[in-house]
Amino acid sequence: MTLKEKVAQLFGVWVGASDEGAEVAPHQHDMEAAVDLDDLLPDGLGQLTRPFGTVPVDPAVGALSLMRTQARITAANRFGIPAVAHEECLAGFAAWGATAYPVPLSWGATFDPALVREMAAAIGRDMRNVGVHQGLAPVLDVVRDARWGRVEETIGEDPYLVGTIATAYVQGLESAGVVATLKHFAGYSASRAGRNLAPVGMGARELADVILPPFEMAVRESGVRSVMHAYTDTDGVPSAADDRLLTGLLRDTWGFTGTVVADYFGIAFLKTLHGVAGTLGEAAGAALAAGVDVELPTVKAFGAPLLDAVGQGHVPEELVDRAVRRVLLQKTRLGLLDPDWSPVPPALRDADTTAGPDALRGTIDLDPAANRELAGRMAEQAVVLLRNDGTLPLDPGTPRRIALIGPNSEAPTAVLGCYAFPVHVGGQHPDIPVGIALPTLREALVAEFPGAEVLVARGTGIDDGGTEGFAEALDLARGADVVVAALGDRAGLFGRGTSGEGCDAESLVLPGAQSRLLDALLDTGTPVVTTLLAGRPYALGRAADESAAVVQSFFPGEAGTAAIASVLSGRTGPSGRLPVSVPRHPGAQPSTYLASRLGHSSEVSSIDPTPAFGFGHGLTYTSFAWSDLVVEDTEVPTDGEVRLALTVANAGDRAGTEVVQLYLHDPVASVVQPVQRLIGYVRLDLAPGERARIRSVVPADLASFTGRAGKRVVEPGELELRLGASSTEPRLTARVTLTGPVRQVDHHRRLHAGFEVLRHACR
Repeated sequence: MTLKEKVAQLFGVWVGASDEGAEVAPHQHDMEAAVDLDDLLPDGLGQLTRPFGTVPVDPAVGALSLMRTQARITAANRFGIPAVAHEECLAGFAAWGATAYPVPLSWGATFDPALVREMAAAIGRDMRNVGVHQGLAPVLDVVRDARWGRVEETIGEDPYLVGTIATAYVQGLESAGVVATLKHFAGYSASRAGRNLAPVGMGARELADVILPPFEMAVRESGVRSVMHAYTDTDGVPSAADDRLLTGLLRDTWGFTGTVVADYFGIAFLKTLHGVAGTLGEAAGAALAAGVDVELPTVKAFGAPLLDAVGQGHVPEELVDRAVRRVLLQKTRLGLLDPDWSPVPPALRDADTTAGPDALRGTIDLDPAANRELAGRMAEQAVVLLRNDGTLPLDPGTPRRIALIGPNSEAPTAVLGCYAFPVHVGGQHPDIPVGIALPTLREALVAEFPGAEVLVARGTGIDDGGTEGFAEALDLARGADVVVAALGDRAGLFGRGTSGEGCDAESLVLPGAQSRLLDALLDTGTPVVTTLLAGRPYALGRAADESAAVVQSFFPGEAGTAAIASVLSGRTGPSGRLPVSVPRHPGAQPSTYLASRLGHSSEVSSIDPTPAFGFGHGLTYTSFAWSDLVVEDTEVPTDGEVRLALTVANAGDRAGTEVVQLYLHDPVASVVQPVQRLIGYVRLDLAPGERARIRSVVPADLASFTGRAGKRVVEPGELELRLGASSTEPRLTARVTLTGPVRQVDHHRRLHAGFEVLRHACR
């Protein structure tokens, strides 16, 4: 291959499929120059960026457009190499008409990797079916400051939860033949003050023990084939130019063999934002040297600037060869270089593609009944009941008048995050139908409570400061049997929402006048069920203690309002658990349960970070009894394992779900440790009276941390293994002692506790 042909494999072009079935058209964006495909394609093309996710297009016609484009690409270059087509898939395939699943924060709330794996496999099948090869998900950033706008895209504030859920997602997506992409590697979520794309000032130990473990787990266990670098710099080194991160750790230590792709425009940012490169050619050289293989979303630094830099001897051609070898190997494994490869995607193999787009329109369903059922199960398991004074569940035949009040009462998109297609792209095309059914909370309550009168008042907007609508809302509340306060966020991008990329919050008070509305509703004396459709946790003020109930949902997707209504009625028992703490005070940030003793409440600071509801918290409509903890041996060597068992019984008269969470507390260590950290969990569905005997094997490896010398070690000494219903609700504690020498471990250490569940018949 010539140098131009090799470099052509290292970038994408941002395109939009044609709704007339013609070839894709380059997308015009204010951060990129116009692209001439006729000029580029004779040398080949590495990737097609978001053919379905740029403009609304019928799925079948979009598949036809992509098919014709791939035929053009292969015909134009002398090796017949097609492009990899990639799409966003953070909360479902980001395409018009595709199922909108709950956002990743809701995945974390399920504490159910198997369900997340099932969802990801369904997403992957839909993508692969229409010709997409790579998905830009999941996000493995660990929440460090809930003010960050992209909290909705994360899985939670605990690295073990993030790692297990993200690994399951990758396994599901890859099982469908779609390349998953871990992002953002690494440290994006640890920006100062929760500001998007702001500097990261954490130390090496926080990076090693909090930020990196989810990525390590996914690389080791999921079969992931791509990683995306983060935008941010850590201690002055941008991730896109960090060879210790992208090559030394990711490849040389962890053994990753796939491709590293740039976050959009991230290579050019080395020049324009970070100031570590004086030209785009220097930026290209720095990224290649660090280990970035593909520039996305479009050709910029890896085009003429890279060619010039190589030609002038500033960038070794060997770096280009290294990257293109990885890209072509991945294309080979995708089957794109097979002699019998065809541009016709599976969904069109039995279709007459010569009949024109109108004959195909409407023939591919990206939101079938099976998807909707799966989205419904995900949404139901992600609803978290934070507080309940007995008001819930509402008997469908009891409330005669339900006052549904708040800005999310009748907003169809209140269930969607900022990367869901109707929000991310659809908002720019208001004349085009949304493409999927998005029942409002009002519609869901009317369906769930057919005997009740559901009266609606908006009260205020999401981020309006005015109180003009309060009077109507309060009158409605005073005459109702119960108030459902529908509050929360509006997802958007770069300031157009209250949650989402570039929509960072100054504090965690509810946006606009919502807190004042909520307080006024509490003052009416009517029971208030505070119901949140949000992208991050918010401090609820009085409502945390005075609401009849608090129901938390994190952008639960197209089936979300039905899921919330079913929990309110009791048709579905609440089973979600908090993947992030809910603060008591809006300004106590940054705050996370994963903090050392100095990070918790003290008598020498006037700021109390104690949450209103802690990580892992979630109520049910039944009660559980925990008992009979047995520890096989309370002294084990630093290379051994602790064996323990306990019994959990459903002591109520309703079926319910308990999530047994295992936390490690290390009272004395050579470096400061968090007070506790999650090291395992198991989700139990138990019938009334049913009990389960849970046996667990806990490797001493799980007590490891980064010591003073920068190496991961297991130290001898006392440990507490806390078994609890949440980080703030310990039920049983096993005290054990590790004996023997300090032991150094590496990336081959054991990452999980084993759980065995033996069920016993109901009483």
